[in-house]
Amino acid sequence: MGSGTLPGLRSQVTSITRSHIRAIAELGAAMEDVVPLWFGEGDTPTPEFIRAATAESLARGETFYTPNRGIGPLRQAIADYLTGLHARPVALNRVTATLSGMNAIMLAMQTIVDPGDRVVIVAPVWPNVREAVRVLGGEPVEVPLARDPDSGRFSMDLDRVLDACDARTKAIFVNSPGNPTGWVMPDSQVAALLDAARARGIWVLSDEVYSRLVYDGSAHAPSFLDHAAPDDPLIVINSFSKAWSMTGWRLGWLITPPGLGDLLGKLTEFNVSCATTFVQHGGIAALRGGEGYVAGLVARYGRARRTIVEGLLSMRRVRVAEPEGAFYAFFSVDGESDSVALAYRLLHEARVGLAPGLAFGNGGEAHLRLCFAASDTLLNRALDRLRPVLDA
Repeated sequence: MGSGTLPGLRSQVTSITRSHIRAIAELGAAMEDVVPLWFGEGDTPTPEFIRAATAESLARGETFYTPNRGIGPLRQAIADYLTGLHARPVALNRVTATLSGMNAIMLAMQTIVDPGDRVVIVAPVWPNVREAVRVLGGEPVEVPLARDPDSGRFSMDLDRVLDACDARTKAIFVNSPGNPTGWVMPDSQVAALLDAARARGIWVLSDEVYSRLVYDGSAHAPSFLDHAAPDDPLIVINSFSKAWSMTGWRLGWLITPPGLGDLLGKLTEFNVSCATTFVQHGGIAALRGGEGYVAGLVARYGRARRTIVEGLLSMRRVRVAEPEGAFYAFFSVDGESDSVALAYRLLHEARVGLAPGLAFGNGGEAHLRLCFAASDTLLNRALDRLRPVLDA
């Protein structure tokens, strides 16, 4: 074996910081009797009807390459699902199936971000978004949500977001419902941001992975698809992971202007060739037969939200607002400003694994993220273990 420095590594890659979330999870996985609430996923397996459709695809021998943008029936199922959900037509030529929501984010970034370009990001946000911009040589510019000091609720100052845009800004990235905050962008701001992007010639990248997980009785969160024309500068990112409990399946999609289709096909070829063949058939089953499952999941997560928020608020030092969407409680603790140190302390002293807020960028520090997509037994165990530390 040789020694010395490896030549020619890109600085954008070598400078990537390790995920604080992954670091906590790896340490906790090596410990005994830990309540793992660090990752953004539910604790129940994918429903049987999706697994059965995938097994049937495998039994038929559907294990070969597919078209880069996904099989026709899946793309049509996505188009039909969104057309019905938003009561506005989404044409097949706007749909690209991807190998996960993260792959969808990276493809979107590869499509528009040149070295030196800026992407304005509404923060706190999933750390992978920032790193995707950096890997391509772009500059993420984070604009934090405001937080009401009394209610603790998050809100976006649209003027601050637009003021952060300059001549080098290529896109605005927004995730609503938001990870980690549970913030939901009001419909009026969705429309206003899209109008501003049109006027300025800036792309909107909308991560709508949690769009079905809202708790006000709506079928979905406000979406740019409720307002956009097909040729608007808009890329909508989505995934099967959250609403259909398919995190490990790695399947997502992009909705883009029709003119991007061929380009996305080529980019997919040079990244992953195509999404996994038999998994795509599971996606079709999810979209065509999953409404009852999604409704049940939202009801279950709504009950879990109440359990966690009420439990956390019963602790003297905790400050938390009830999230409007997604499945996270993003809370602060009086007297604690170092979220990484607190997360490690809770892992060792309480045997509860949480994500430190610093991982989510601007506005995230001094907070912890707890994923409440778990059973009542697990959530109550976590609350019981957290109380002696956070109520002291």
